[in-house]
Amino acid sequence: MGEGLTALFPAGEETRELFSLQPREPAVVTRVIAFIDNLSTWVGKAFAWCILILTFATCYEVFVRYVLNAPTVWAFDMSVQMYGALFMMAGAYTLSRDGHVRGDVVYRLLPTRMQASIDLTLYILFLLPGVLALIYYGYGFARDSWFYQEVSWNSPARIQIYFFKTLIPLAGLMVLMQGVAEVLRCVHCLKTGQWPSRAEDVEETETMALHQHEDEERLHHQQEEHEVHRHE
Repeated sequence: MGEGLTALFPAGEETRELFSLQPREPAVVTRVIAFIDNLSTWVGKAFAWCILILTFATCYEVFVRYVLNAPTVWAFDMSVQMYGALFMMAGAYTLSRDGHVRGDVVYRLLPTRMQASIDLTLYILFLLPGVLALIYYGYGFARDSWFYQEVSWNSPARIQIYFFKTLIPLAGLMVLMQGVAEVLRCVHCLKTGQWPSRAEDVEETETMALHQHEDEERLHHQQEEHEVHRHE
């Protein structure tokens, strides 16, 4: 009898998922998270080139100022705008990598569902209202700047800055979208007890070691579940 059931329902991951009582995350939610993550990553890495432009501009300014005694009138404005653009537009990418600074000395020791509950509460109470305010007021700043064709007052070059101020509401919109993805991640974790996977990218050594430890614990947990199902 047991062999017949085994032949009809062979042991395997598909069978366990079929009879699992845990709710399965809708594929559309997973695709939404992946799409927002990929968009944030693409935008963040695109604006990362600003640091290269900033480096060349600063090196050029140092050379002409101290070697040729002919300083430029645009280097300061360019450095502010390039760094500002990088800082603003990389925010969503950093959030998608869970790279923002947090006091995780105690947080990392908490159960996974407790972590998700804390993150979800903070996203709803602080992140989402904050970025909505950034979008609203940033749009006003950008609109007025375009209306007056605003230029910089930091140098005689009078560099136009109205198109850079457009990045303020755009950065808020990107962080808002990524915030929605993080909320969906928290909901998924509360349902399943596991965090959805993030796209692989360059990480700090400490972060890599922490993720390796989490993967080992997850593998150990899966092996224990497999043993339980095998004996059943």
